[in-house]
Amino acid sequence: MPEGHVLHRAARLQGKRFNGCEVAVESPQGRFSAGADQLDGQTLEVIEAKGKHLFYRFESSDVLHIHLGLFGKFRLSRPPFPEPSPACRVLMSTSDDQLHLAGPNQCEILDPEATADVMDRLGPDPLRGPADGAEDFGRRLSTRKIPIGRAIMDQKIVSGIGNVYRSELLFMLGIDPFTPANKLGVDDVERLWALTVDELKAGERLGRIVTVTPDDSDGAKRRELAAGERLYAYKRDGKSCRRCHEPIVCADIDGRNVWWCRSCQH
Repeated sequence: MPEGHVLHRAARLQGKRFNGCEVAVESPQGRFSAGADQLDGQTLEVIEAKGKHLFYRFESSDVLHIHLGLFGKFRLSRPPFPEPSPACRVLMSTSDDQLHLAGPNQCEILDPEATADVMDRLGPDPLRGPADGAEDFGRRLSTRKIPIGRAIMDQKIVSGIGNVYRSELLFMLGIDPFTPANKLGVDDVERLWALTVDELKAGERLGRIVTVTPDDSDGAKRRELAAGERLYAYKRDGKSCRRCHEPIVCADIDGRNVWWCRSCQH
């Protein structure tokens, strides 16, 4: 499932093409036909993201809410536009651009109140820059006895962190993923929030997750690293830790795996 940086990048890049434009909307697959008819011909005012959700705000106050889930994918095209796939749920077009959406987990039209309800159910989003983000994050963690590696995947606690960033952020800060969330000190919470902001911003700019720093890659810049060299812990079980050379280990923490270094994270 795409992590938060992917959705914010999508909102930014799609917004450059569609914000402020009158759009034609259809549903070649047919599963969103009524919604497409409602949006067709309207001006799309702005596209925004929170966590793993996208919100397309139209002039009528209609909001197209998208959650990609495991299988959802976008495709942006210029003329001549390709034929839509059989799975195309939403096809949004201007004369110059086309947005093709297939396989989303959620695709619905909401009114402003329902949109606010969805947003309010989500925790603070590091990429939306709330001024009290670290404090809000800390308050939500302080009531949870579950492991921190499980807590930061809870979108009600913090929006946008997925399985890759979970392992990487905790490794970078030397935090054992099985530490109870409410046992993290104030300094650790603030460091975790600040690093999450920095890393998701970097991922949004690059269009991929690269966490290994030049200090741990013989001075190579992040955008220069090959695919197998970009991460510290995620899916590296049995391989040597890039810092201490002990083996990276893996365990189930919430029905999914987490990867960490027992030597560096304790």
